[in-house]
Amino acid sequence: MTEVANMVQIREIFASIGTLFTNLFEHPDWRNLVDVAILAVLIYNVIKLVIHTRSNSLFKGIAVVLIMAWIASVLRFNAVSWLLNQIISMGLLVLVILFQPEFRRGLDQIGRSKFMRRMFGPIGRQEEAEQVEKPVTEIVRAMNDMARKKIGALIVVERVTGLGDVIETGTRVDAEISAPLIENIFEPNTPLHDGAMIIRNRRINAAACILPLSSDPSISKDLGTRHRAAIGITETTDAVSLIVSEETGIISMAREGRLTRHLDARSLNILLTELFTPERNMYSWLSTLRREEQQDEE
Repeated sequence: MTEVANMVQIREIFASIGTLFTNLFEHPDWRNLVDVAILAVLIYNVIKLVIHTRSNSLFKGIAVVLIMAWIASVLRFNAVSWLLNQIISMGLLVLVILFQPEFRRGLDQIGRSKFMRRMFGPIGRQEEAEQVEKPVTEIVRAMNDMARKKIGALIVVERVTGLGDVIETGTRVDAEISAPLIENIFEPNTPLHDGAMIIRNRRINAAACILPLSSDPSISKDLGTRHRAAIGITETTDAVSLIVSEETGIISMAREGRLTRHLDARSLNILLTELFTPERNMYSWLSTLRREEQQDEE
């Protein structure tokens, strides 16, 4: 009886989808277009939410189970069809359990979106400038000090894409950004000096986190694991990585899978100010730096 009910539900779902697209093409209406657009955006964001996490394989496994259930039903494999339908009947509860971290991260991203911040957390420009200036100053100071002492460091600034999976691999810190704390964490032979520090919402969220290494063959052989990890996390997310080379003391930045080397205090200040100021264009820091350099030359 359960199998019959499940098959009826599946047929009704496919029938509804067929009716939707039939009405869309035979009887076009603006409501149908908006409906399909919203559905496409939701599906896209769900796929984007799980595609670069460990739940990606689980998502694929669920898709395989659904396809196998459909094939078993068509070929009338009663035993296999019954077993798969028992699994599908618990589908909603299983999804909630398996994808709990993704659901939580998705809601967290919605709550931290620019629209929600402006709607529920308005702050004045002066107050915001003060909130941005302190962490920027502390990070720049720590990076310069570590570069001078040739202490290796890797700092990842989270942006829109959540780094929950990465944070889980490290040690939670949840502290205000300060130069002494950053330098102490990356001090050689200390428990947290290996791995990456994650900054979320202008706070040090975690340390000693493990990042995926880039497999790009074009990366220079002179760059070590720290730089490959910094590039790797930016290939799959929109995060920005800051690196201090242990061998040379050179400060570098990785974003969108690309590495920029030889950053100084001013360029770091511009970059971090852009990252920590939501209203400003986060992709304009290079153009701002060039504009300031042109003004200096004039």
